Amino acid sequence: MEPAFFNRDLSWLSFNERVLIEASRPAVPILERIKFLSIYSSNLDEFYRVRMPVLMWDFELAKTRVNLQQQKFGEIMVQQILPELEAQKVHWLYNKPIPAVISTQISDIFFNEVLAYIHSVCIDRDLTDFFAENNKLYQVIILRDKEEKERLELISIPSEVLQRLYAIPLGEEQYVVFLEDIIKHNLAYLFPNDVVHGAFNLKITRNAALKIGQEYAEDITIALEKQLEVRDFGFATRFLYEPGIPLRNLYRVIHALNLHKAAVVEGGTYHNLKDLNSFPLDNKQFGYPKWPASTAIHIDENDTLFNKILQKDILINVPYQNYDAVLRFFNEACNDVSVEEIYVTLYRVASNSRIVNALMTAAKNGRKVVVLVELKARFDEANNIKWAKQMKAAGVRIVYSNLDLKVHAKVGLVKRNIEGETQYLGLLATGNLNESTAKFYTDHILLTAHQPMLQELESLFGFLSKKKKSPADEDQISFEHLLVAQFNLQKTFLDLIQREIDHAKEGLPSGIIIKMNNLEEQVLISKLYEASQAGVKIQLLIRGICCLIPGQEGLSENISVRRIVDRYLEHGRIFIFHNKGADDTFLGSADWMNRNIYSRIEVCFPLYDAELKRLIMEIITLQLQDNVQAVNISSTMQNEELNGSPALRSQEAIYQLLQKFNAN
Repeated sequence: MEPAFFNRDLSWLSFNERVLIEASRPAVPILERIKFLSIYSSNLDEFYRVRMPVLMWDFELAKTRVNLQQQKFGEIMVQQILPELEAQKVHWLYNKPIPAVISTQISDIFFNEVLAYIHSVCIDRDLTDFFAENNKLYQVIILRDKEEKERLELISIPSEVLQRLYAIPLGEEQYVVFLEDIIKHNLAYLFPNDVVHGAFNLKITRNAALKIGQEYAEDITIALEKQLEVRDFGFATRFLYEPGIPLRNLYRVIHALNLHKAAVVEGGTYHNLKDLNSFPLDNKQFGYPKWPASTAIHIDENDTLFNKILQKDILINVPYQNYDAVLRFFNEACNDVSVEEIYVTLYRVASNSRIVNALMTAAKNGRKVVVLVELKARFDEANNIKWAKQMKAAGVRIVYSNLDLKVHAKVGLVKRNIEGETQYLGLLATGNLNESTAKFYTDHILLTAHQPMLQELESLFGFLSKKKKSPADEDQISFEHLLVAQFNLQKTFLDLIQREIDHAKEGLPSGIIIKMNNLEEQVLISKLYEASQAGVKIQLLIRGICCLIPGQEGLSENISVRRIVDRYLEHGRIFIFHNKGADDTFLGSADWMNRNIYSRIEVCFPLYDAELKRLIMEIITLQLQDNVQAVNISSTMQNEELNGSPALRSQEAIYQLLQKFNAN
């Protein structure tokens, strides 16, 4: 049977639909359900900025899927979220007029906080000096003067400088009001000589692509800074408007703002609902119960983390375990007198990164510090440029990847001189070196002193520091332990799948378990299809995009795909190949996407410690048994909910597992 594949973008929309399902579940605390609506909205904004500009034949199909999901979004809000809040004496004025009992408080907020930021422009006049910004909220006001002459004014909603939602307590009750409704409530003050005949909310989403020419190869920061200045001025991909605006006025807005080529979408009353992430409710009362993170490694007062790593590999599983050991790894490196050199890749870092501060301290303390900063990390470019400049000023050697090759690996290397001998300590991770996202992304960080593996890592840093155009320019590097995209990653994974195929054909035990964020690359998918046809049982955990079609007779009947959405974002990548019972287990940064395989430097790494391999197998087994938060992805791309007894929620079970693991 010829290989077949799900469409990448429709599969992504299927994932976002699963996020929407989570917002509809009564068992999820109400504040968390509101946050899932926020995540859905934020995801959709990015889809329109990044993917809609490149869609062609499936544009209308994608648009249809989005419209159906938006309808479901509204139903969840009106039929579930609002009534439940009302039952708890929280009156969210969603599509409701502001009642007289809080009119005075609303007026105070408007005059004391909002009015300073209000500016309007007449949409019927020459707008050469006005540009509707990306994802910014606007309100178009329909006015008539004393002669009944109609005009349109456009107000910019200042949600980027003011809070979007205001909580107004009144006795035991609470009212929650949108910023744009506060403005709408006071339009008579803003336009005293006119009659207001309507006010409607608008939003424009613009293309997010950055174009960097080869002429900037030597100073990519200059190119990126120039591109970031104009990113929000890209062509419009979506024009979202509130229902009810008269058609003639809608066309006047489209013409005045030059939105003829954008997808014109009727939305709800409110846009930018990603702002619901900061909904003003008490987290303790309305959110998830706390799961305090445990400590991954206990270190005596007179001992060091480096000594612990030399004794045994350490695996940190965030957010179930805290990030302290990762921070300590860099803190010890910047002050250990035996440390001579430190090498790190940075893709997305925290806005106030303690890791970066430790690296700057190390440079000031005389260590050689080399940091590969990936400036092309989408939507994190400005933050990365800021840190790169500060590190460079502190004496850190900054290396940027070439324009055609993103560095997505998450690795660090410390080189020590112990009595004249070189000793390596390394950090290899599935997720970014970011203490902020480590609180809600599930990732795995290996701290190891495996010298042959870390010597390979040093070779990789040497390659990256030379800024070669491609691995083909480098004849000296070979990898036996690490799997590195552009060198041996794809070939090694294909060989590992082939080995399971050979075992299955010989009647020997075989099996493959893979967990990733996204699965798209067709060569690897086709190899999994081949393995399925040979009788290899393949279990996949794919959170987001999955272009592999599972359960098709003659193609993939031995492949199952599950998707987990819960309180933490599933982010770790795990690859387990049965190998006749002697599992080969790899962790790493690489999804099986075209970009990861063909245009990025990725690093996957083996787990050699038997205890850590068993722990990872226990973790992934719990996820494969999840019948509460997991869904099956069907052969028709549906999110099929599971039912089973006893109920097993994998994230909760993993939290309990690691609590016991740390206690031992």
